[in-house]
Amino acid sequence: MIKSSSTSCETPPWVIFHIPHDSTVIPSEVRDQFVLNDKDLSREIIKMTDHHTYDLIARFFPTSQIVKFPVSRLVVDVERFESDCDEHMAARGMGVIYKSTHELKPLRRPLLTAEREYLLSKWYRPHHESLTGAVDKALNEFRRALVIDVHSFPSLPLPYETDLTAYRPEICIGSDSYHSPAEGVHELSSCFELEGFEVGINTPFAGAIVPVKHFRKVERVQSVMIEIRRDLYIDESTGFSNERSTVVQERLKNALMRWLTLSGEMIPPFSDSSSAESSVGKL
Repeated sequence: MIKSSSTSCETPPWVIFHIPHDSTVIPSEVRDQFVLNDKDLSREIIKMTDHHTYDLIARFFPTSQIVKFPVSRLVVDVERFESDCDEHMAARGMGVIYKSTHELKPLRRPLLTAEREYLLSKWYRPHHESLTGAVDKALNEFRRALVIDVHSFPSLPLPYETDLTAYRPEICIGSDSYHSPAEGVHELSSCFELEGFEVGINTPFAGAIVPVKHFRKVERVQSVMIEIRRDLYIDESTGFSNERSTVVQERLKNALMRWLTLSGEMIPPFSDSSSAESSVGKL
């Protein structure tokens, strides 16, 4: 495990860190939905979890500015559209409620309508209410909000991924054409490169989460996704931290603080605009 501490950086108060895929918790009341035995389910959790992404952030940044999803993405994935009609990954059995494993094999038994509704009302919708509330609070108090969506990804592609040949740098920065100003994305990339990271933009994953309420409507809400390649800081076969994890944490912190200092000095686009589009963001 990565050790956390109470030490925090002077983080701009309009910044919200979003940690959606860090948890390994499968609540007991939904365990019977999964067709895998305990060993295979544990393996699936190792493969699909963004291990220790909360610890990577919480060691240095205020926990009051972190919105973390409390259960595994195998229970419900808060970075998918609620309706499978809107979610392209649903065609692979990996919509908001996964039916398939990372190998595209059966993960879950068919759910009753009431069971699906329970998962959404218990975990999905309250999480999005929390994220939207955090963004609204930043807008009300500071007239701007920046969501930093923190993930990790395996060094080798998993069968469920849509592009198995995509470039897999050490750091992937995901952006949105409306909510991720090009200058800020370029500066973030440069900050990571100054710390010695190999950086790619929107590869192997793309996008940046924005609450539906604000998506393509409120320009003062900005967002980026940061994906860290897992072999940098964990043993991918177990999910436990490796000998390089502490150094990687420091480099990650240095890059983010350098960028947040720069972004705090930039004048944000404070004009509001409207659009009929809405999305939860990342693919």
